[in-house]
Amino acid sequence: MQEYHLISIRNLVKRYQNIIAVNDLNLEIYKNEVFGLLGPNGAGKTTTIHMLATLLKPTSGTATINGYDIVNESAKVRASIGIVFQAPSSDDILTGYENLKIHSLLYSVPSHIRERRISEVLELVGLTERKDDKVKQYSGGMRRRLEIARGLIHRPKVIFLDEPTLGLDPTSRESMWKYLKLLVREEKITIILTTHNMEEADILCDRIGIIDNGKIIALDTPSKLKAMVASDIIKLKLKKKDIHKIETLKNLIFIHKIESINISDEEVLILSVDNASYNLPIILKHIDVESVDFKRSTLNDVFLGFTGRDLKEHPEGGFMERYAQYD
Repeated sequence: MQEYHLISIRNLVKRYQNIIAVNDLNLEIYKNEVFGLLGPNGAGKTTTIHMLATLLKPTSGTATINGYDIVNESAKVRASIGIVFQAPSSDDILTGYENLKIHSLLYSVPSHIRERRISEVLELVGLTERKDDKVKQYSGGMRRRLEIARGLIHRPKVIFLDEPTLGLDPTSRESMWKYLKLLVREEKITIILTTHNMEEADILCDRIGIIDNGKIIALDTPSKLKAMVASDIIKLKLKKKDIHKIETLKNLIFIHKIESINISDEEVLILSVDNASYNLPIILKHIDVESVDFKRSTLNDVFLGFTGRDLKEHPEGGFMERYAQYD
């Protein structure tokens, strides 16, 4: 990831009468990174995306994408971005190739490179062998990959992905994650990702911004966010109770809490620790155990910590997200 601000958001505000959807937002997004913008419906993320994509005008403030101002240079911004919406928009009765051909014409891809570019994006998303099949014959995962190919046809610097794996089965979801990682590596683009799938955000995102009430309330890498809010939990079943060794564990700085419980006459320690996978071998040097189990902290734990809400409790179509369509 290069330390170059491809997107710079400065004092961005969107107000609807007495409702503030986005509240003085400032944010920098780097070239060639996957940035996750996460938040419950009504938090302001869709409104923010709509302004960046020039679909909404800010009430005040502005942003630049690829050096172009979203208010004063909106046409150049649109030429610099690709958008893959949650709902499929490819034409079912056309082939994959025909959908890409029409999209390349709409984006004025020069005729001398058009066919080559169509072939490149088909290859990138693994649809070359199915390019002449009608889209209605595609699986859900293939349709999503075609949507991404369409968004890439004009070589954008930034692509906005809205719930890219929603409705896909686990195998198709993992395949899509693989394609997205390949896309960043091969196309050298920046992805702005919105998703309610915390595992997806954890796997794909270089950094995550959590937005609530129109403001970014947390911003960092997934691992650092998890370390800030939630510790990993390790459960140790002891071979024998050894008070001296338990006391020794209390001196390890990465252990924040030790709880000793008795389950069916067996002694069990519950430890709250930083980075369980890294520190567990150190713990096991200090105490004899029969078995070990641990639970890693998750981004959903982070969400609960920062917002007091579980992201998964909020279905699609919150009030502010619906309201965002009106200017």
